[in-house]
Amino acid sequence: METIDFVFQYPFAVLQAEGGCPLKGRWHSDFFKNDGPIVLELGCGKGEYTVGLARRFPDRNFIGIDIKGARMWTGACQARDEGLSNVAFLRTDIELLAYFFAPGEVSEIWITFPDPQMKKVRKRLTSTRFLELYRKVLAPGGLVKLKTDSPFLYTYTRLMALHNGLNLLADTADLYKTGAGEETDILSIRTYYEQQWLDRGLTIKYIALSLPAQPALEEPEVEIEHDTYRSFSRGQLQCPELCNPKVTPKNNL
Repeated sequence: METIDFVFQYPFAVLQAEGGCPLKGRWHSDFFKNDGPIVLELGCGKGEYTVGLARRFPDRNFIGIDIKGARMWTGACQARDEGLSNVAFLRTDIELLAYFFAPGEVSEIWITFPDPQMKKVRKRLTSTRFLELYRKVLAPGGLVKLKTDSPFLYTYTRLMALHNGLNLLADTADLYKTGAGEETDILSIRTYYEQQWLDRGLTIKYIALSLPAQPALEEPEVEIEHDTYRSFSRGQLQCPELCNPKVTPKNNL
């Protein structure tokens, strides 16, 4: 990974000692050399989405973030071999975003097929805890976009957004049936695992929301039926009723 000049890895001790990444607040001027919007992909895996978006939107800048370098290696090599100048990768924990980006430096955040963390709210990448973290680097009204195969995570994210009065710019439980409105370009970008899930009968859900700088966010007081298909191998087909899992107010349990 150290042989690719647009892959950045900083030990936490270095970030603490230096007050963050040297590019914090200077990604436009010192790295990308343009004023195009900066878009992050969190948990980018092999970087398929980061690279796919960079190909389609050369006027925007894309940074894939993951903790596992072996995953990012594939996308980093593709971007290098194709000569993409609007791509970078960070090997770091998502919780450390504020060490890498200044307030308002990021325009958009993509979350592609994360672990739904059905038992641990604090670990869900669309929880209020993480949205407050994203606020530290997003411009006011910046976008957060989720693609997921999980009915649980889709339902949770939707209810969380509605509970807090967040503006849902896109909301579909079956992306490839209903489309993505104006964002038709995203339909042609499919990761390896996304295509596997589609081939096995899973539907892909998509939400795009605008995140204002205020007010403080609250978790919705609901219980959501868990994804039962995740208890089996990926070959287990999703049951139709799981597209609309049961939601129960906690105070009615």
